[in-house]
Amino acid sequence: MSERKEKNSLNVKKQNHNYFNIATGFKAYLPAILSFVILLIGIALDYFNSTPYFKGWYRLVWYTLAYLPVGLPVLKAGFKSIQKGNYFTEFLLMSIATIGAFAIGEYPEGVTVMLFYTIGELFQGAAVTKAKSNIKALLDIRPKEALVLRNSSYVSVKPDTIKIGEIIKVRSGEKIPVDGILLSSNASLNTAAITGESKPCNIGKNSAVYAGSINLQNVIEIKSTKEFKNSSIARILNLVQNATARKSKTELFIRKFAKIYTPIVVFLAVGLTLLPFFFVNDYVFRDWLYRALVFLVISCPCALVISIPLGYFGGLGAASKNGILFKGASFLDIIAKVNTLAMDKTGTITKGVFKIQEIKALSINEPEMMKYMLALEASSTHPIAKALLDYPLNETFNAIKIKEIAGKGIKGIVNEKRVLVGNAALLLDYKIDALTEIEDIVESSVLIAIDGQFVGYVIISDEIKEDARETISEAYKIGVKDFYMFSGDRESITKNVAKQINVLRAKGGLLPEQKLKEVEELMKNPKATVAFVGDGINDAPVLAVSDVGIAMGGLGSDVAIETADVIIQTDQPSKIVQAIKIGKSTKTIVWQNIALAFGVKLIVLLLGAAGLVTMWAAVFADVGVALLAILNAVRLQRMKW
Repeated sequence: MSERKEKNSLNVKKQNHNYFNIATGFKAYLPAILSFVILLIGIALDYFNSTPYFKGWYRLVWYTLAYLPVGLPVLKAGFKSIQKGNYFTEFLLMSIATIGAFAIGEYPEGVTVMLFYTIGELFQGAAVTKAKSNIKALLDIRPKEALVLRNSSYVSVKPDTIKIGEIIKVRSGEKIPVDGILLSSNASLNTAAITGESKPCNIGKNSAVYAGSINLQNVIEIKSTKEFKNSSIARILNLVQNATARKSKTELFIRKFAKIYTPIVVFLAVGLTLLPFFFVNDYVFRDWLYRALVFLVISCPCALVISIPLGYFGGLGAASKNGILFKGASFLDIIAKVNTLAMDKTGTITKGVFKIQEIKALSINEPEMMKYMLALEASSTHPIAKALLDYPLNETFNAIKIKEIAGKGIKGIVNEKRVLVGNAALLLDYKIDALTEIEDIVESSVLIAIDGQFVGYVIISDEIKEDARETISEAYKIGVKDFYMFSGDRESITKNVAKQINVLRAKGGLLPEQKLKEVEELMKNPKATVAFVGDGINDAPVLAVSDVGIAMGGLGSDVAIETADVIIQTDQPSKIVQAIKIGKSTKTIVWQNIALAFGVKLIVLLLGAAGLVTMWAAVFADVGVALLAILNAVRLQRMKW
């Protein structure tokens, strides 16, 4: 069984590359260009021997001038890392190798090693920037200002100063600053920042709108329902920023490995220089020092250290571009291993948009029964409650002492009468038997009892999402073998929906703690990696305990979204398969990079120790491996799932 993830935010240590600050743009390449030009002139003077003065100290000074533009930042970075207790870093390896080359008179090679190392770092920095581009683009969608109605006129304010209930004007082309409801008759919005879907979304009056959406047509007015810090866009930004800080197990392992690997390499290089003195008859110190320096150049772990996190950045960026938010790189690893998928029904597989199909009043008339029912349901945010509240009433009753009972319904006092509204389990708790009346009903039904007497029910229907059946079929193709549906809805309804999407194992009528127990039972299988998909408050405990908790982020509750590890912004079940594919592709590319780096380095290390590889070849091998790993990682940005 895969190890359980941590929900708390992780403290992130500064990595070695933080010491080596590389500027952006053309200026970043100026030192390398200067060094390259001076190096070429020096090599030309060496080769053509055009001046007798280019010898001794003159030659040393010239190549030192070529070395300093690229070497000085690395030497400084190595010194700073030593001050902080990091003695064995790639900066130390490069410093020893290049200074050693100067010590034995191999000035051009010393400059070339540092020049290509710097160019490699610049290319790596550019690749990381490209991999983060989707994430940075997401961070740039924060609205900068908003027009808010205050004192009878619209004034421009910062979004984080908007209060709940204020009226906001959004002009064509502007971003909606906070979550709210539409006051205008209609609107056309680009919700790509929230859902990953570029197709315009057309909505009507009183529909929910989300911060970060772009108004495409006429001027609209909205009423804020959340402060900016609690809005959908602020939540997404927080998730994305935290995701880049959470390291995967592979990434953490490689960084730990590099800390062990680097000092071993340094000591091996020392041994390669000195030990042959005791075993070789014609020992020449300079020759063996040169081999050790080649050994150090080849062994630099920078290709490993940068290409692995780059792979995960690529995966996180590709996911966010497609409306899928991972709360950390570690969950890319875990989701790639998912072989058991458990899911909720309402709002996850079905649309969660209910409509009244039939009303059956037994001992009182229909309007009066609905007044009692809606007096309690008015306080609920459940999708079924919203459907009931569409029932037209000229007047309503008031309710007091309202209490919601998880997985069952609501109770309260209406007109001094004890009223229960919910499922059959709620009524049975109060010894009211209504099963005989509803036993043949497959759809969802809401029952009502007044003063201990069952007085009627309302039949509500839901609709299965268009891509739900396809999701199960595609998930099976990519390695998910076991499917389960666990719902608080009635057993007959749950099994009917499960049958329609080809899920053979389904259980209904489950309370939150029973759902939790079912998933915990699945997780007892040591070979199972379990993902649970849900959207409601009652799904939060299961989302928390499963190997990967996946929340539907559009209609899902804040509690479910906060608890989950992966957020599906579009509410489409097919995105679950897409998330698994992204996880698998990321894992494949990361391990390809590891195999490439280790394989090439091992071969060239052995050749270098045998004296069959020059420092020039070592430089090309090291930089070449790094660049190949980078190009491989960047492929994630271009893949389609």
